[in-house]
Amino acid sequence: MHRGPHSHRSGSISLRPVEADDLPILFEHQRDPAACTMAAFPSRKRTDFMAHWDKIVASPSVTSRTVLLGNAVVGNMLAFDYEGRREVGYWIGRQWWGRGVATQALVEFLNVEPTRPIYAGVAPNNAGSIRVLEKCGFARCGEKDGHIDFVLND
Repeated sequence: MHRGPHSHRSGSISLRPVEADDLPILFEHQRDPAACTMAAFPSRKRTDFMAHWDKIVASPSVTSRTVLLGNAVVGNMLAFDYEGRREVGYWIGRQWWGRGVATQALVEFLNVEPTRPIYAGVAPNNAGSIRVLEKCGFARCGEKDGHIDFVLND
């Protein structure tokens, strides 16, 4: 059940399907060295990033959404199949960290993506993302490939 945009200190959080005009902004988010360190994930070159997102948007098995704060594109949320399970991933631009944006966006996204259980993998040093998952009801369920695994069952 979709509850609509959440009120937020800086505006309202909402989600919409990813549009081509979002991709240059999302590309810049994933180029941020601090964000890459936090996510333990390297940035992609522009051509590789655009090709990757072309596949994401075209895939019927991926649920992808742009995260908006008011009218500003501030990040993205994804659900995808990985190694036999459904996973959620997200990337929020660093300038919006610590404001509750990721938590509110994930709450909204979990209304769009009904699959349960759903999993997430987080780098151990990413305290912010760990907190987001815990606030959204995810529980630690192990470790894999240097990441902490989380699961949401209901």
